[in-house]
Formats: sequence, C-alpha cells, structure tokens
Amino acid sequence: MLGKILDSVGGLSVLVIGDIMLDHYVIGDATRISPEAPVPVVAVEDETYTPGASANVALNAITLGGNVELCGAIGDDRAGTQLRSILSDKGILFNGRFVKSSVDTIVKTRVVVRGQQLCRIDRERKKSTYTLGNGDDLEYIESKIDGSDAIILSDYNKGTFTGENVKRLINYAHGKHKFIAMDPKPSNKIPFSGVDVMTPNRLEAAQLADLSGEKEHPIEEICQKIYKKYAPKMLVITLGKDGMLLSIGGEVDRIIPTFAREVYDVSGAGDTVISALAMALAAKNGAYDAMHFANTAAGVVVGKRGTAVATPEEILKFHR
Repeated sequence: MLGKILDSVGGLSVLVIGDIMLDHYVIGDATRISPEAPVPVVAVEDETYTPGASANVALNAITLGGNVELCGAIGDDRAGTQLRSILSDKGILFNGRFVKSSVDTIVKTRVVVRGQQLCRIDRERKKSTYTLGNGDDLEYIESKIDGSDAIILSDYNKGTFTGENVKRLINYAHGKHKFIAMDPKPSNKIPFSGVDVMTPNRLEAAQLADLSGEKEHPIEEICQKIYKKYAPKMLVITLGKDGMLLSIGGEVDRIIPTFAREVYDVSGAGDTVISALAMALAAKNGAYDAMHFANTAAGVVVGKRGTAVATPEEILKFHR
C-alpha cells in the first residue's frame, strides 16, 4: 500500500504558501559556568541550517517526490540568501518577488547541548510586515494554483495569513476544483471554511474549537465544534502517542495508532503530516490509506533529531 501511494504522489505539482523560516541549530557541549554570569558556556561543535515552518513543509513535499513551489515573504538579507540557496539546492522553486527589503528573514536559532535544547533565539519583525497583502503577489499565487495538484496553507502565525487573503485563496482554489489543505495556528484567529483537510494537533484542535483550558474536553465535542466553525471536508487530528484521528462531518470516523518506534524530537512532525496527507489525498488515495501514509512518515521523522523529513526509502523500510 505504501509503495502504491508513493508512486501516486510522485510528480504531483504542490504549491506551499505560508510563513517561511530558517532553522539554525548550534550544537555543542557545556562543561563549565561562565565567570561573567551564572550561565553555561557552550563550546560549539557543529552548526546546521535547514528550511523551517512552511519551507519545511515544502522540503517534505519534494522529498516525497513532488514538484514544489514555495510562496511567502523572506528578507533581502544574509539569512534570506542562505535560505534561497538551500531551497534551490533541494529543487524547490521560490520566486524572487517574495524577497522583501521591508522584512527580516525569520530565523530560529536553537542551542542544543548533549541532545537537549538549552535555549532558542528568535529573529523576526512584526507580523504585519510578512502579510501577503499585495494584489500582484496574490495574483501570482492564483496563477500558480491553476497548475497545481495540491495547495497547502501552512500557518505559523508570523503574519502571512489574514482572514481576507485566506478566504480569497480558498475560494480561488475551489473555483478551479483544486485540493487545498490547511495546517492552522489557533492563535492567529482567522476565519476560514471549507478546506479539503485540516491537520491540527490535539491542543490546537481544542483551541480551534474554543475549548482550551485545563479541562480535557471529549474529542467528539472538539470535532463537532470545529466542523460547525470551519466546515472542513476532513479533519485529521494528530494525537501524539495516541495516533491520529479522522473526523468527517463533525463525527469521529476512525483513530489509528501511532507508528513511532522511538521519539527523539517532534519538531516539524506536523509539517510532515500535512505534506504527506495532502499529497496522498490529492492523488485520489482513500482517506484511511492517506492517514496511514502520513502516520508512517511522521513516525520516521520523530525518530530523528531536529527538523527532519522522511524519504520514500525510509517510509518503505519502516514497516518491514
């Protein structure tokens, strides 16, 4: 089944739209405390840079065999140049029109000591500077929707999306009979409805249903409220160690168990899920098969450290 799905997604045209970041990992060891302040001194052993947020969604999609274009604002700066070089090397299309002198490329620097994250340093500007509000940019994206098999909206609440531009993109995609998926960020609080699939985790799902808080609400109630508010054709909720849930029409349809064998790092697992699920569904695979495919890919990714992807070979090997 997994081989059949991998064959079906190969060559799909995938358009990823969203908040773009550069993930920077500083890896080292700390054996002493600084004489300047009560903080550890980290001796750097290695540094890595990788696409993050919606850029990681794009990286997952191209790793699975898609032809991928990424849209979203980055800065005309050193980090932006570095990110564009990485995207180019990976074969991901990125149009220079989205390089903006008014923004800084969002960079997340994670300092990792002995496998544990010591701290994170964020570089970014205010959200409104990253918004896709330029009419020409939206028209360009719409022209790319015309030739795409799957459109993925990847929201990290860094400013790319507003209620207005999301509604426009969803309506345009539907008008062209295109498959559109969304990984929403509840803190963005934007109204939208009618996407083909949504992929929040359980905490995000509760927040989307306006049921956040200390009380753990029944998953059935969460699904009903999300359907009433957002009307997705399919709702897939990732449940961590408890697997993945499919809801259709506000009702719980099925829960499948997690396929993770060992969990090192859940960073980017949601990016893997939205990429694999959207591509499998856009290629006309059944909902259950698509979920198993996405679940397997996520199981591979959480077994790696840092932001990662699952290759076709790893996915096939995972169940042997």
